[in-house]
Amino acid sequence: MKNKSTKATLFEFYAPSANQVGLAGTFNGWDASKNPLKKNNAGNWSFSMFLESGRYEYRFFVDGNWENDQRPNVACVPNAFGTWNCVVEVR
Repeated sequence: MKNKSTKATLFEFYAPSANQVGLAGTFNGWDASKNPLKKNNAGNWSFSMFLESGRYEYRFFVDGNWENDQRPNVACVPNAFGTWNCVVEVR
């Protein structure tokens, strides 16, 4: 049984021609190999994980390139590399 302070959080990325998509963020030490996404027949990649309440930064690692969430209205913050990290708030 999951703790009441955790919530299933779905991450999705559309990349029909990609060979590999990973999820990296403050929840996994920015290690994209820890959370690989699975691809469906329509080219949508997804991964669901339980996260505790809080604010997390993340990005997708698509065939060796860092990519931001494609969904509209996703909050982003600048990172130390001159690009942007996406933000998810789990309540």
